[in-house]
Amino acid sequence: MKCIFTIDVEDWYHILDLPGAPEMGQWDSLPSRVEQNFTKLLRILAERKAKATCFFIGWIAQKYPHLVREASRQGHEIASHGFRHELAYAMTPEEFLEDAVRSKKVIEEICGQAVWGYRASGFSLTENTPWFFDKLIEAGYRYDSSLFPAKRGHGGLANGRYAPYRPDSADFVEFPVSVQRVLGRPICFFGGGYLRLFPYSLIRTMTRRVLRQERPTVFYVHPREIDLDSPRLAMNLKRRFKSYVNIATTEPKIKKVLTDFEMVTFREYLVETMNYSAPKADSLLNLPAILSQEQGAFKI
Repeated sequence: MKCIFTIDVEDWYHILDLPGAPEMGQWDSLPSRVEQNFTKLLRILAERKAKATCFFIGWIAQKYPHLVREASRQGHEIASHGFRHELAYAMTPEEFLEDAVRSKKVIEEICGQAVWGYRASGFSLTENTPWFFDKLIEAGYRYDSSLFPAKRGHGGLANGRYAPYRPDSADFVEFPVSVQRVLGRPICFFGGGYLRLFPYSLIRTMTRRVLRQERPTVFYVHPREIDLDSPRLAMNLKRRFKSYVNIATTEPKIKKVLTDFEMVTFREYLVETMNYSAPKADSLLNLPAILSQEQGAFKI
């Protein structure tokens, strides 16, 4: 069993559910750090001959298309993190579908290949989004990795599903965020603040436990987490701890994870382990016609 290393490609100001966080209309005016940080992550991956699945915010992909193309050129999987980086449960089903389609189309036009995967901002699949999988299937996605199967700040969905599974569709797969039960409680050790907080010896032990259960260990990081000089948003002490604790340890831990464990992309795992094959209709043109001319260049 192999691990899956993922990157949520977003900038330093893409922190959710924070009063005063910049709105999308302000993003263009802010200094950017995503180019240098994502390029550094690509270099770390190349040095260790590892592949990743890169979940691009559609807005980031549109503004920095060379990052999408370079990641694709190096053999990494390109996937979608939504266009506006909004919590799924804060959108209506129609707004969610529109955003998911828009991001998929933007990214596919840049990289020239069909995008299979989606990840919601903040892993915001909850019991309040019963339409979530139906809308992703309607948008043309083949898999998702938004289920956080434990309680967390943005909700989570403690449904007891820890391994990849097909939610009511033979052609669609959900990859839950990896957790390991400790004293009866599911705990994540493998991404974001969890990866930064726990010592690497514990992360390695828990990774091996997940793999022994015939589950892929899914790691996730953000480019800002390897940037010691990144600007920081104003927030209370609790959020500051969660957002920036042990940030100096992220890069060394990433390097150790990539050295100690073999990585595949979600797409490779689907094909090689789950014997998944894309339907013949899978093409760049197979998108629902829901975007209007008033939304700019996104015409379907």
